[in-house]
Amino acid sequence: MEDSIEVILQDQGKVFPHSRDRPVLTASTGALLAGLYGLWSLFAMPGFRRIPGSLKVPYLPSSKDQTLNIMKLLEGRRGRLADLGSGDGRLVFAASSAGFQCTGFEINSMLLAYARGKAHWTGVPSSQATFVKTDFWKTDLSTYNNVTAFLAPGVMEVLGEKLLKELPDDARVVACRFPFPHWPHQSSVGSGLDQTWAYDISTIRSSLGNVKTTAA
Repeated sequence: MEDSIEVILQDQGKVFPHSRDRPVLTASTGALLAGLYGLWSLFAMPGFRRIPGSLKVPYLPSSKDQTLNIMKLLEGRRGRLADLGSGDGRLVFAASSAGFQCTGFEINSMLLAYARGKAHWTGVPSSQATFVKTDFWKTDLSTYNNVTAFLAPGVMEVLGEKLLKELPDDARVVACRFPFPHWPHQSSVGSGLDQTWAYDISTIRSSLGNVKTTAA
């Protein structure tokens, strides 16, 4: 979207050939486009200054089919669930309704406020769904036995290393749209942009020869 707005701004003279004769119209158009870009930036990119460039992931909401596919891969499981980059909270709400104790990690203040507000309006108790403004990269996730992630392909390998170090053996990780490189998946649902993959940490550790060690 950023590129498209820049193109529009560059082509204002073509779209409005008489813009020099209409300075008010030109100024209004520029202000409108700048406002739209600013609004988009508030939703897509806040908090990025606190995160290394290689780990930045803009907000992209999951579709209904993606959410349903993730829930299919979590069938029969219980316990605590961490949604990494929870956005507007749609997955957290779906998982909490299925009995999980969920934590949504989100650094976008506007999306966080929306998700918290929706939880309040719909009466979802904090014991089922909690939204925290916390950088999950700096958080120990060892207390979660279910993790969901809809991030970006460039961060999946680094995320995989973190999860292998921290998660318990009985944990399951579900990735949406972008799989973990080098990880054999347990199962997969959907296709194309809606495809999701399930990974069992014990299987991944056995496959990669990675055994979690605990301090004595």
